[in-house]
Amino acid sequence: MDAEIFRRPGHLITRCARLLQRAGEQLFKPLGLGIAQLPVLYSLKGGNSMTQTELATLARIEQPTMAQLLTRMERDGLIRRSPNPQDKRSSLIALTPLALGKLPAARSLLLEGSRDALAGFSEVEIATLSQLLLRVVKNLDPEAPGL
Repeated sequence: MDAEIFRRPGHLITRCARLLQRAGEQLFKPLGLGIAQLPVLYSLKGGNSMTQTELATLARIEQPTMAQLLTRMERDGLIRRSPNPQDKRSSLIALTPLALGKLPAARSLLLEGSRDALAGFSEVEIATLSQLLLRVVKNLDPEAPGL
């Protein structure tokens, strides 16, 4: 196989994503958190509640994957479920005080991991990289929330 394929943007982005996920898992392990939980934690950090469907949509993952994630988070005492007054078939998910207490440390660890990953980059390079990656995300997921 031509080695040039491993220098193509798609491969490099995938490799970076895997490396960042691995590093993030190691950083968050002492907090009892995982990278996959971040969309839930930050979507609910303001004390609001959301349904599983809403969280899955925001996290851009399938419903069964979100269901498994929420089950583990509930087991670990990070979320609580309450009846949804608008829809008796669903529950509203909210963070527990335990999860809310971990958010400041999680944010610090995220910033630390980002600093480590971008060591040696100038502020201009970081801004350019962010802009380019946002364009890739928009190309692949034009309806991505928050972009």
